[in-house]
Amino acid sequence: MEHRAPTLEEVAIAAGVSRSTASRVINGAARVAPETQQAVEYAIERLGYVPNQAARSLVTRRTESIALVIPEDDDRLLSDPFLGQVVSGVNAAAGRAGNQLVLLINQRNLEKSDRIARYLRGGHVDGTIVVSHHRDDELEKVLSQSGIPAHFIGRPFNHVPGVRFVDVDNVRGGEIATQHLIDRGAKRIATITGPEDMTSGTDRRKGWEDALRRAGMLADLHVAGDFTIPGGMRAATELLDRGERFDGLFVASDQMAVGAMQVFSQRGLVVPDDIMVVGFDNLGFAESAVPTLATVQNPVREMADLATTALLRRISHGIEPGLPDEIAIIEPVFVPGQSA
Repeated sequence: MEHRAPTLEEVAIAAGVSRSTASRVINGAARVAPETQQAVEYAIERLGYVPNQAARSLVTRRTESIALVIPEDDDRLLSDPFLGQVVSGVNAAAGRAGNQLVLLINQRNLEKSDRIARYLRGGHVDGTIVVSHHRDDELEKVLSQSGIPAHFIGRPFNHVPGVRFVDVDNVRGGEIATQHLIDRGAKRIATITGPEDMTSGTDRRKGWEDALRRAGMLADLHVAGDFTIPGGMRAATELLDRGERFDGLFVASDQMAVGAMQVFSQRGLVVPDDIMVVGFDNLGFAESAVPTLATVQNPVREMADLATTALLRRISHGIEPGLPDEIAIIEPVFVPGQSA
């Protein structure tokens, strides 16, 4: 005989309350007496009642889902440890709150943000988080126009009312990395930057420039990279082919730093004897590199948790008038390694 699922009416009878009161408890409504809520929750557990999510959404006007927008190609998503940890961290924080994560991938150079905008305006999710955004994505504008709560992991290029973000202090991180090379005695320090269309790339380069200028050193030896090992190899090759000597290198990501060190080895250069290297991220590549890579910690899981928690709080409670924008900047930490 097939087991029949319990109904809302049966939950109300078991709890000794009206159907509407039981519904208010299930839907998280306020102004329900603690003893009433306890009675309904006990009846739900005893009967094994599972709320109808579709019906509940009609009442609460919520989907219990949030979107994570990643404007990168599929292969980048699958190979980049930063993005992997973001997905894992956001999913964990959303799951603890009983929310489902919807992953939206916006292919770089293949499609604009129109599809993302239509999806978000369609009421499929209660809010969204964006990571790895680029200048020409214009996602700040898209999210502002969508009318749903949004939170960036990483500083957006443009400040748009209602869009919040959490980030590591990338400028300070670039300063810390470069100052370590200065303190270790480097006389000519180059950098491989991140993409110029991402704030993490421009901010880490600014930190490199600021540290060198304070030390009275030139800040003119730089090549743009793309946060990948092949990108680091290409950039290091370009630096060496210029013919200029340098004994220190700050690289805006550990993956690029590993690629650069491979090129140095192929050219007969020894790290750190000939060139000292400091990376940025500490997401696994630094400790497995040979030699181990000195780097700057990028607190990805902490940022993912902060952004998701703040987003869910806004969805549940909104923002009280007069409160400042929710912006969290995390202080970076230097991680020693044999490369510097």
